[in-house]
Amino acid sequence: MNIKAFILTGSLFFLFAAGLTSAKQNTDLVKTSTWFIAGPAKENQEIINKVRKEKGIVKVTASDYPAGEIELNVMITESDSNDGKPTNLSGKSKYLSITYKSTHLIKLQAREGNEEGTGCVHGGSHPRVDLPVSAKKFTTLKIPWSDFKQDGLTNGKPLNIHNLCKFNFVNYNPVPGAVLEIKSLIVE
Repeated sequence: MNIKAFILTGSLFFLFAAGLTSAKQNTDLVKTSTWFIAGPAKENQEIINKVRKEKGIVKVTASDYPAGEIELNVMITESDSNDGKPTNLSGKSKYLSITYKSTHLIKLQAREGNEEGTGCVHGGSHPRVDLPVSAKKFTTLKIPWSDFKQDGLTNGKPLNIHNLCKFNFVNYNPVPGAVLEIKSLIVE
């Protein structure tokens, strides 16, 4: 192989490898991150994450007598706890892609960090969108960041993707046996 062919081959390999690196930025949080649960669910955190690792799905079922809301959380940047440092997404990030099935309306909150951009303690801003019922089959939605609004209001404060902590999936009024299953959650 002459030097020109070697350089061209090397350049093509570099471009191919660079493409793989940027593809990894679209990480599926179902595959890579620990999920947390609060509220009247049949599954606890250990079971949710065991099933997630074994079957590639996050599943939550409301208890037989649910009192209060069910909240399922996942940090954008992996953390040992349900709180951590916020993530500064690239300005090229335009939406969140989710494949899910749900027997009830779910509020999807995009939790922002504190104003200083140093932490994700409880409280703060919760711009959100609705995940409609999709009880019989898995549905894939691509949700633009601009759809997330504080308190769900059209004119609410827009989401700050440069200070993003986690996603909360909230069933505010669960009924016995209500189910949410998530196959993928990808920040594009």
